This record gives sequence, structure tokens and C-alpha cells, in this order.
Amino acid sequence: MDLSERKLKILQAIVGDFIYSAEPVGSRTISKKYDMGVSAATIRNEMSDLEEMGFLTHPHTSAGRIPSDKAYRLYVNTLMKKYELPEHEKQTIEKEISANLTELDNTIRHASKLLSDLTNLTAFAITPAQDENVLKYVNILPVDEKTVVLMIVAENGKITNTALRLKTQYNPETLELLSKVLTHNYKGKSLSSLLTLDIINDIEKDVEALGKVAENIVPSFITTLENMLNIDLYVEGLENIFTIPEYNDINKARVFMNMLSRRQDLTRLLINRDSGVIITIGDENDDEKLKDCSMITATYCVDGKCVGKLGVVGPTRMKYDEVTSIIEYLTQNLDNSFRLTEGDEDDRE
Repeated sequence: MDLSERKLKILQAIVGDFIYSAEPVGSRTISKKYDMGVSAATIRNEMSDLEEMGFLTHPHTSAGRIPSDKAYRLYVNTLMKKYELPEHEKQTIEKEISANLTELDNTIRHASKLLSDLTNLTAFAITPAQDENVLKYVNILPVDEKTVVLMIVAENGKITNTALRLKTQYNPETLELLSKVLTHNYKGKSLSSLLTLDIINDIEKDVEALGKVAENIVPSFITTLENMLNIDLYVEGLENIFTIPEYNDINKARVFMNMLSRRQDLTRLLINRDSGVIITIGDENDDEKLKDCSMITATYCVDGKCVGKLGVVGPTRMKYDEVTSIIEYLTQNLDNSFRLTEGDEDDRE
């Protein structure tokens, strides 16, 4: 069954109405609010077809329909119109960014707070990953029966030594083998790229004999890499979820807050997202706890080099057009401000 022009118009109206009302949309509502040129009965039949096609769902005994993840994806890709930010919002963004253009970390933190205020969603930002840091070698040194020191050395000379208390005893040969495997597999790779890999599975496939020792050490290896990157994650506006109808259910609110409290997992997820403006909806998110959420992220640049990410997370019923425009305008202002700052420094020299 093809999506006719009429079905597309009806679906666009349902998605738009539901995003702003949070109430299931019925055929009578569409007939009254939108000039479709057809009867409510015809709209009802079209809505039934759209439901069969997986674009709409029918909650409980309600006569109305709500969009599915599939509908939101079609809306974002095809039906969503460009949202033009009001002049007062543009001026707010420009003023706030220029007034808080100090150290990079402080500027980005303020930008995430501004994004949360403008969208009424939970916003986040990560500061630059030092991609120039690449792994040189890994060494795991014995201390006593259940204690080892994990040493990671980067090409730029940065070294970390982390004492680990293992759950099981080990033998020195196993430590030496694990050191060689980690070094062989990941030498020459940037530290940030390593955080996007499934290192635990890689190690298990390479050397089954490492067993429990690898299970104890590899998670600490990943955590140490994150610390070496000096990536800061800022989360702002967590309290905004309590104004969103989807989170009136305390269990859903708790799951959402727990997800955002897992800072290492969230940082790794953000690092792993592509550059540019990226929208993931519901089941498109890899993290199970994000299956009922949508996430929009954008990349910001310093001196022309894309170095960090800024974005929001919230329910799939999100004002995609408005939020996307705010994020785009905000990152554009960050890019321009950092470029101007670099140019001003060159002029002073």
C-alpha cells in the first residue's frame, strides 16, 4: 500500500497535532482543524490504513491515534518544515554566547544550559576529545596476589598508572599476555576511537584463556582511557522531565534519570555518534533505556575543527523542527565565536 498525497497530509497533521497536544488524535479533530477537503469518515479510513502500515498506533480504548517511531522518522526526513527561529530567540542566543565566551569548558557548559532553557528539555554537552592522543602501549604489572597496576602510555608522553584490586588471583604470564594483546590490538589508535569499540568482546575472542582476569581489568582499561581524554560531560535541565506528560509515570521518570546518571555510558554514546546534526528516534537508539526517547545532537567546532557535541534528549513526542533549529543556530554561533576568538588572537600576535 502506497502513501498517497492525502495519507501524507493526514499523517503530517496527526504528528504535528500530537507533538503539541500530547493527546491521541481522532479523525474528527483532523477534519475540524485542517482543511483536508474530505469527510471525517474518509479521514478515519485513511487513518486505519496508516495504522496497518505501522505509522500509527491505537492506545487502549481511545478513539484517537498516536504516531509510531516510523511516523516520526518519516516526519523528520520528509514532512517536517523548516522552523524559523523568532528574532528574540536568535538575539538571546547571540547575546548569551558572546557574553560568556571565556574558557572553552565554561562556554560549552553555559551553551548546554541555554539549550535546556530554550527547549525545555534535558540538554547535554561534551568538551573536546584529544584525538591527537594515540595509544603507544599497555603494561599490566603485578603487585601482590590480587593487586596489579594498569599502565597506559600515549604517544604524546601522557602516562597513567592505576592500581586495581582483582576479584581472582592471577599469574604473571596471564598479565603479560593481556598486556601484549591490548598493545597489539590498539597501538596507534586514537584514545577516543577506542571508546567506540567493544573491547571486552574483542579480548574474549582473541584469548579465551584470559578468562576472569580480562573481565576484571578491561573495564578499568576503558575507564582509564576516558580519564586520559579529559572529556567533561555537562547535563542540564534534568528537572524539565517533570513538566513532560510522558514522565508523569514515576517509573518512566526513574528510568530516564538513571540513564542520565550513567555518565560513562552516556559519554561513550555521545562520542560514538556521527558528526553533524543527528536525530535518533526510539528503537534507533542503541541503548535499551533510550528506546522510548529521541536524541538530537550536533557537532560544534573550534578554529574549523569539529571537537565536541551538544544536544538534547526527551520523549519521542518532541518538537523536532523547533529543537533542531535551536541546536543548529546555537552551534553555528559557537563555531563563529570560536573562529573569531582565534582570529583576534592572531591579530594581537
